[in-house]
Amino acid sequence: MRLNLREIIHVPGASLPFQFSLDLSGEDFFGEHPITHPVTVTGSVKNVADVLMLEGEARSLLEETCDRCMAPFTREKTVPLQFLLAESLENEEDDDIVLLEDGEVDVGQLAYTAFILNMDTKHLCSEDCKGLCPGCGVNLNVEPCRCKKQADPRWAALEQLLNKN
Repeated sequence: MRLNLREIIHVPGASLPFQFSLDLSGEDFFGEHPITHPVTVTGSVKNVADVLMLEGEARSLLEETCDRCMAPFTREKTVPLQFLLAESLENEEDDDIVLLEDGEVDVGQLAYTAFILNMDTKHLCSEDCKGLCPGCGVNLNVEPCRCKKQADPRWAALEQLLNKN
């Protein structure tokens, strides 16, 4: 979504609100598509002492699979958006400043980039997730392990003596 800022560029105290949705359901993250719901982007561009500040947030529900227990879960993801906007840079290079193109800024592209770069690489259903048992494969969050307790191999000779009696 391109936002025309010509009306507020030289008007201190002016602001221009925005709200739109992004469809990122086609984005692939290691073979999964967790962004099944639309990403809602809201915020505004404000002229504060002739400096344009874009502030807002991008929010969506993610459908993910826990990396420890393999259970599907849903969580909300909110990414803050904060950018300084300028018509031109004078003798300086600053990666934190977004340049306007003919008085316009592509808020959709800024929100897209911020949301994608803030995606987590590890997904946990909870911080204390116990995961799966490596022996029997049971989800340890739901039920206890079914594996037979293995004796310590250092005590194997003693166990043989106890089994004879």
